[in-house]
Amino acid sequence: MTLAEKIIRFNASLSFEEPLPEGIRIMNPYRENPDALRVSSLFYRKYYTTPHPRRLILGINPGRLGAGVTGIPFTDTYRLKAFCGLEIPGLTSRETSSAFVYDMISAYGGPESFYQDFLISATCPLGFVKTNHKGTEVNFNYYDDPRLQEIMTPFILRTIEEQLGFGLLTDRCYCLGSNKNYRYLLRLNQEKQWFGEIIPLEHPRFIMQYRLKQKESYIGHYLSRLKP
Repeated sequence: MTLAEKIIRFNASLSFEEPLPEGIRIMNPYRENPDALRVSSLFYRKYYTTPHPRRLILGINPGRLGAGVTGIPFTDTYRLKAFCGLEIPGLTSRETSSAFVYDMISAYGGPESFYQDFLISATCPLGFVKTNHKGTEVNFNYYDDPRLQEIMTPFILRTIEEQLGFGLLTDRCYCLGSNKNYRYLLRLNQEKQWFGEIIPLEHPRFIMQYRLKQKESYIGHYLSRLKP
């Protein structure tokens, strides 16, 4: 079985049915949106059929406008079409984090080169939304509520170990998010000893929202840490 088929099978099997804290809803694009499983399957079969070894990059959890739509971490529908030649007809989404990630991927050498070396996933491969005071659903992170993090930890442990079963390199893992996501992964890794080291990288959303003028410098930092 190719890496692509392992990833597709993993995505299709993702499910979480336990109660969450009040006002928080789990977001499972592979169950909620048939196009997400379809187009993400095309994506993985395009880039993940070769036996080249990959390292894991872990974001936080899927967002509403990126993986929440396409099923592909840090990939909105705009970048999916522009960089990967795939699309969801009649649907357009733009995610700030995706803009940075694909600028970085372009600097790395393009999707073919980048995805030959890396698999982007998330600490929690399912996302969350919370209803705000205006009655609107907004993105929510697994670590934003201590009870949510506690509830999700067994699921996170299981799904990380399932992905390591794909045959990924484990000498190092990259963590997108140098604060809470990194500290949480570091604690889990100290217990489980999955990776030789976890290398933190500033989260793309933080860069685009608060350090936009320094974007090229951050891309250079990413490349210096990612390239062998």
